[in-house]
Amino acid sequence: MSADIVIVGGGPNGLMLACELGLAGIRPPVIERLPRRSDQPKANAVIGQVVNLLHRRGLGSGRPEPAPAFAFGALPLNLTDLEDNPLTGMQIKQPELEEQLECRAVEVGARIRRGHELTGLTQDAEGVTLRLTGPDGPYELRARYLIGCDGGHSTVRKLAGIGFPGVSQSDIVSRAAQVSVPGATLRPERAELEMPGIGTFGLYAWHRTERGAYAMLPTGPGVLTVSVMEWDGAAPGDEVPMTIAELRTSLARVAGADLPLAAPAGDGPHLLRRLNGRNTRVADRYRQGRVFLAGDAAHVHSAMGAPGLNLGLQDAVNLAWKLAAAVRGWAPHGLLDTYQAERRPAALRVAMHSKAQLALTAPGPEITALRELFGELLSEKVNRRRIATLLAGADLPYPMPAPPHPLLGRFLTDLPARLHEPASKARPLLLDPTGSLRVRHSRVDVVPVQAPPALLLRPDGYVAWAGTPDDTLDDALRIWFGDCLAEPVSASPN
Repeated sequence: MSADIVIVGGGPNGLMLACELGLAGIRPPVIERLPRRSDQPKANAVIGQVVNLLHRRGLGSGRPEPAPAFAFGALPLNLTDLEDNPLTGMQIKQPELEEQLECRAVEVGARIRRGHELTGLTQDAEGVTLRLTGPDGPYELRARYLIGCDGGHSTVRKLAGIGFPGVSQSDIVSRAAQVSVPGATLRPERAELEMPGIGTFGLYAWHRTERGAYAMLPTGPGVLTVSVMEWDGAAPGDEVPMTIAELRTSLARVAGADLPLAAPAGDGPHLLRRLNGRNTRVADRYRQGRVFLAGDAAHVHSAMGAPGLNLGLQDAVNLAWKLAAAVRGWAPHGLLDTYQAERRPAALRVAMHSKAQLALTAPGPEITALRELFGELLSEKVNRRRIATLLAGADLPYPMPAPPHPLLGRFLTDLPARLHEPASKARPLLLDPTGSLRVRHSRVDVVPVQAPPALLLRPDGYVAWAGTPDDTLDDALRIWFGDCLAEPVSASPN
């Protein structure tokens, strides 16, 4: 058996990659070790630049909205006074998003093989041979390209011999569970949980004390997700199941109050998790020959700031159109190498700010002093904008070989709504404010817009060229979309 592209890992990043490849007419097998999609509670929202991209693809839930407030290292981040707030969010639970992605992937032709596991691989100049096991036993699959989207313990990464440098913090213990709190009153409008005789607790954000940090998030009728982090906290080994009683004791140590946590009503599944230690790692390369990494296979980090889906899904969208170009035979020289050049720096930024947030959340008088100073800095609008841009993943433009322009290498956030349908096809778009551009390139759709400048958008929504129509536009077209100059393409309807 053979395929142009094989994806290992059927989580959100692998499914997003399959969706994007399907839009390009490529139907990859998706190899997933688990027999069915996980229904375990995970993220409750998506935050960052990828929210707008999901919306343009017809995915997600509702319209993207600027976040009026957020947090950085358990410090409040008020964003209401930012005229052009860069931090956008979308409320959707991760299992719901994964279900959407799987339905879309199947709709565009992906073949999802659940209960199959990668056990070995070898590669040569022409492709990769995968050794797998499935319900009917071992078999081999030949692919021109292999993408590992198989998580932080990636088998693909290990078999390809790609290093995973970084740091491990063994002193952090994280506990989380979905619980009910008998006798408590939720006051969402004030972001508070009130417990008679015990006290009032903040909702929706991390709260730091001199003994650790905790967060409480309403996740259903009468259900709270309670998370607690302790430094130098004693904890059982991974072989000992986590219990609500253990979480209750941990929360009492950190918050200084004993809340009567109990199991929520209903069948679940309900979150109940303990993590011993914390890893922050970024793969030393995202490509080894014809093997690529995306998502958690390429980077792991703290969940503070909720950067995971924004980072991983953008990996998938960035890589998909470039691999499709390689499979179709029109990829310009060096196009596949731009994947690492663009996405690895983005992961290093997330690794940096997630470690910074953990440091700001740790106990100790020195950290308390640092938080006081940092809080003063966040009182200034310019600093809050900078942090919001960092959390959105919008602070680091991609390197672009074209004349300088403020939008070059950046994701175009304010794409007019009427252009979402053209953008949903994952094809390059040339936004023409003049009505006179005649681009002789069969891979680019020309669409009229109201205001300048003229922009060339890649399928992932990033600006590859901006300015006035001159020879540099032809150069940009060749750099990103090859030398296939064809008859003029007609403009899309206004």
